[in-house]
Amino acid sequence: MGVTPNIAPSMLSADFANLSSEAHRILNSGADWLHMDVMDGHFVPNLTIGAPVIESLRKHTTAYLDCHMMVTNPLDYVEPLGKAGASGFTFHVETSKDNWQELIQMIKSHGMRPGVALNPGTPIGEVYPLVEAERPVEMVLVMTVEPGFGGQKFMPEMMDKVRILRKRYPLLDIEVDGGLGPSNIDMAASAGANCIVAGSSVFGASEPAEVISLLRSSVQKA
Repeated sequence: MGVTPNIAPSMLSADFANLSSEAHRILNSGADWLHMDVMDGHFVPNLTIGAPVIESLRKHTTAYLDCHMMVTNPLDYVEPLGKAGASGFTFHVETSKDNWQELIQMIKSHGMRPGVALNPGTPIGEVYPLVEAERPVEMVLVMTVEPGFGGQKFMPEMMDKVRILRKRYPLLDIEVDGGLGPSNIDMAASAGANCIVAGSSVFGASEPAEVISLLRSSVQKA
């Protein structure tokens, strides 16, 4: 497989009072990206972080900040996140059926990498036009839980979506998010996922480096 493994621990599972030290601890444990869950309390019921927190964290790290935008109006967030220092901007296909072309262009013009996410109930075909566009998204995030809260159980039936995507787009970055850990990483990796978001399984581990290493080797083997 000609894609690179990227392990992206979710900062939603970090100690929010010590984000900088948590980021360094997890990067020193071998993480490739830091996954930032931005929730607006509207698209999902939870309210988490926004541009000010990302801007503060950016002062303490040069790491790739993989921002997952669980928000109703992603266009409103592009400029603030670009200025804050976000690296990737992954919006939900459910919120951008009418303006995804404009959104992708805006994300790129603000120096970020565009991605698209889809909820468990959304058919995989809804992202094809965004991957095949003249200005495409560069990553697809397949949610393996309902978005909005950490600590949920992984939905194995979502691996069909990953398999379909990998077969259709051999070089696409495919990310999975929700309930991922040592017990199910092989299922996700063999389906074709190469970008792995893991929250509780990394931050809750006594040895995060061992978990990150296990996740990465599973993707490499696949």
